[in-house]
Amino acid sequence: MNSNPADSEAIHLDPEKLPRHVAVIMDGNGRWAKKRLLNRIMGHEKGSETVRSIVRTCREIGIQYLTLYAFSTENWQRSKIEVAALMTLLEKFLKSEIQELQDNNIRLNVIGQIDRLPESVRSALEKSMRITRENDALCLNLALSYGSRAEILRMVKRISASVASGEIHPDALSEETIGAHLYTADMPDPDLLIRTSGEMRISNFLLWQIAYSEIYVTPTLWPDFSGDEFIKIIQDYQNRDRRFGKVSP
Repeated sequence: MNSNPADSEAIHLDPEKLPRHVAVIMDGNGRWAKKRLLNRIMGHEKGSETVRSIVRTCREIGIQYLTLYAFSTENWQRSKIEVAALMTLLEKFLKSEIQELQDNNIRLNVIGQIDRLPESVRSALEKSMRITRENDALCLNLALSYGSRAEILRMVKRISASVASGEIHPDALSEETIGAHLYTADMPDPDLLIRTSGEMRISNFLLWQIAYSEIYVTPTLWPDFSGDEFIKIIQDYQNRDRRFGKVSP
């Protein structure tokens, strides 16, 4: 794996206090391009370089799960030209990165309404997930055509069907039951949620899973986000007191 400017900062992290799962709302590609009088697609292309950098940084410092909010259910409402360009960029990214994922023991996973994606993108995703399925150094989890409300509705329908069929008794329902029917069933909940571009909202992302996540909002636009800043945010996380509703001893 290529060297990362964050390497020199990594020695300041406490390996015992690393978040297992970091989720990121990647925001600001369009504004980055607009500030430079460029087409929005140029912002997305630059943002894909940032994805590569942050994945490398997570692999190097020992993060186990990285979930990136790449394309929301609401994003389908954008112009057909932009959506088509995003799908082309996604397919290109998957094909170009598969070898690096494999070489660095990174497993690719995806959550969301995958059936809505173009066939060529689904094919590239399926190939990448199949090739990397045994890798265990880092799980790169892409949220594609993802919306948390849609995920929760899907969960409710599935549990309701199991209750109606007698497979699950209503009295046996628990938080674990709900978690087991979400896209993230096999993952720990995010310890840390990062949002770039300074917007102070969750944007329908992992609403159930981030109940006790630490939140960090940076004004940096996603294309300008770096491994160094990511490391500093992890350092900030390690200095927080996570009480989960309890009182510190």
